[in-house]
Amino acid sequence: MVELQSKIDKKIVAELPKVSSPGRIFVIYTEAEARKAIDYLNTHVLVGVDTETRPSFRKGAVNKVALLQVSTYDTCFLFRLNHLGLPDFLEEFLQNDVLKIGLSLKDDFAMLRRRNQKDPRMGNWVELQDYVASFGIEEKSLQKIYALLFQEKISKSQRLSNWEADTLTEAQQLYAATDAWACVRIYQYLEELRLSGKYRVIRTETPENILED
Repeated sequence: MVELQSKIDKKIVAELPKVSSPGRIFVIYTEAEARKAIDYLNTHVLVGVDTETRPSFRKGAVNKVALLQVSTYDTCFLFRLNHLGLPDFLEEFLQNDVLKIGLSLKDDFAMLRRRNQKDPRMGNWVELQDYVASFGIEEKSLQKIYALLFQEKISKSQRLSNWEADTLTEAQQLYAATDAWACVRIYQYLEELRLSGKYRVIRTETPENILED
């Protein structure tokens, strides 16, 4: 029987060992590269999805989404939308039957709409926040959900870096790939538990939810 905690204290998360995507990472600049990547992704049942946007430090200013990450368990493609835009075939992939796992998907789609002033609709998607909540897990951030399940920490050190830089650093690439890969790992692990039925959730008291109560 696997015991799942409902919450995890941020102080505990801070002390955990760091984790990163163990798979291959490909940075996609051209439509030709993107088509090959989509052909590969279409051979998979499910993928993890995330986006990155260059931060703006001016009040009210919001930049367009610069990067779309799509990952299988062992391979991640980083689509540089500031170079590619959102080609029709990439939009069609987002709408097809391959299961996409992501966190805060409405926010990601809002940013994609701003990118090319298109209106990509959701296809076969799972919102990870809702999915983990169905298990009794109360956390909403990817970092905390992952830490709660695997006792490892996803680093957020690159979150506010320049995602429109001419060349992404290795640290940026690994950060971006890890977020999308983590969505896949979380979903697959919880699906295995759901199908086995051999788990229970323990409500965890943290300083945050004590104050909420």
